[in-house]
Amino acid sequence: MNRQEIEEKVKNFLIEDIEVDEDKIFPDAKLKDDLGIDSLDFVDIVVLVNNKFGFKIKQEEMVGVDTFSKFCDYIETKVK
Repeated sequence: MNRQEIEEKVKNFLIEDIEVDEDKIFPDAKLKDDLGIDSLDFVDIVVLVNNKFGFKIKQEEMVGVDTFSKFCDYIETKVK
């Protein structure tokens, strides 16, 4: 799976399942501040990532992952 496919999948589940406004999603968008993702949304995201990418997010690995781009970077390291 290439970077573009990862970004597309992440963007799609953020829009469809987490109900993030598509216009707010850009590489430097802050997950919490710009996209409005809170702790309850993150629980859903953990399940979605497991279903769509086949791995479980570990909270300790998410330190410093605060933008859409960094989140995609994290996923990319796990699926390659």
